[in-house]
Amino acid sequence: MSLTLTRADLVRTRHFIAGRWVGSAEPAPALPVCNPADLSTITAVEDGGPADARAATDAAQAAFAGWRATPARSRAALLRRWHDLIQRHADDLGRLISLEQGKPLAEGLGEVQYAASYVQWFAEQATRANGDVIPSPVGGRRMLAVPEPVGVVAVVTPWNFPAAMIARKIAPALAAGCTVVAKPAEDTPLTALALAALAEEAGLPAGVLNLVAASRQRTPAVVGDWLADDRVRKISFTGSTPVGMHLARESAATLKKLSLELGGNAPFIVFDDAELDAAVDGLMAAKFRNGGQTCVCPNRVYVQRAVHDRFVDKLAARVRALKVGPAEAEGVQIGPMINSRAVEKIERHVEDAVARGARVVVGGHRLRDALADGPNYYAPTLLVGATQDMACFNEETFGPVVPVARFDTEDEALARANGTPYGLAAYFYSRDTRRIHRVAAALEAGIVGINEGALAAEAAPFGGVKHSGYGREGSVHGLHDYQHIKYLCEGGLA
Repeated sequence: MSLTLTRADLVRTRHFIAGRWVGSAEPAPALPVCNPADLSTITAVEDGGPADARAATDAAQAAFAGWRATPARSRAALLRRWHDLIQRHADDLGRLISLEQGKPLAEGLGEVQYAASYVQWFAEQATRANGDVIPSPVGGRRMLAVPEPVGVVAVVTPWNFPAAMIARKIAPALAAGCTVVAKPAEDTPLTALALAALAEEAGLPAGVLNLVAASRQRTPAVVGDWLADDRVRKISFTGSTPVGMHLARESAATLKKLSLELGGNAPFIVFDDAELDAAVDGLMAAKFRNGGQTCVCPNRVYVQRAVHDRFVDKLAARVRALKVGPAEAEGVQIGPMINSRAVEKIERHVEDAVARGARVVVGGHRLRDALADGPNYYAPTLLVGATQDMACFNEETFGPVVPVARFDTEDEALARANGTPYGLAAYFYSRDTRRIHRVAAALEAGIVGINEGALAAEAAPFGGVKHSGYGREGSVHGLHDYQHIKYLCEGGLA
């Protein structure tokens, strides 16, 4: 797919700091941005370092006083202008997403709408950040609880949703009155930089939003500068649990507020009273979106013994019918994986499962054909006979692989579903009302899909428990995570 946008100026290759597009303070070789479908270079961006991170913090700190004092209605109006520009340029943004991330063009366009929904939602929430009047226990006193912005926020985003993840973090920060320094993923910086260009066009004051691109090698130094800087009062990160734990440890010295949306290992349970066609539909929607490269993808599928074979037959037919290829090909449902490391991990998981007794029903191999002429494609795969000791049941596969295991009782299913340190998402299908309430209460996850495979929405809180992190994105709770509460006590009123 050639890079042909209606607005070519949305392709930015420099950092956005203090309202200017600038090169790196410490010059380094440019960072190539590649199309994962064929490994062709789209363009190259600046590779930032700690001096750029510090300049971004300087700009954000300088802008904070003016931005927090900006009336909420004015902040909301600016966010609405940003939202309108995102919508106006949705085709270009969707094309950029598909180019640098690899997802089918229809999904790229859908992600733009998803990202825009967060900007719109938090534009509305900006004017609803109300405090509380507290009844005083004594006379002559007035007590208030007032929400205030936490200050400069550092945002670090992943590659799988390059528009949605940055919008889901930046929009509530700006709505709350915070200023932002951000580092998009090294594989997919172009979408974030394009969104920053549209925010600039919307009239965002200089220094309120700052973006620094950086390679995998230089990212620790960039983020490390923000971790050490006491002026950065919050870190918002989506990514792996080990990195999240590192951020938590390194933030301790400056006691930053943290929002960590970390690894998942989502179970998908099908009880024998489930509507099987609906369960297959839900699993297909939840598992194969973005080629299985989402943190809430079902990673472990448990099917009750009485319906196991029928469910697998129905699922196999759907998996075989999936069309794989580059983003622009008509009807494509699965694009390339993001890079060679991702494909190698998928291969390792499938090989381990087969070695431990699983059977491949569909797929189980890399793909290279007329529609998938590149090294990063993997066939949609269905495995049966999966067990708890397999790598695919203990690590996020992050690819189009569905491992299925049988179970007999509800208690067994819950024990196996909860038998992981992770707790981001979980899904189950049942038509028994009493079971629905029991299982929903028992599952150890921040997000539970009940007879539903599509969970995310801007009005809903998104986040996990246990090793999947803490904090919530989206919803009113997403705004609260960028605020702290100041208690005001006024005496002498009697």
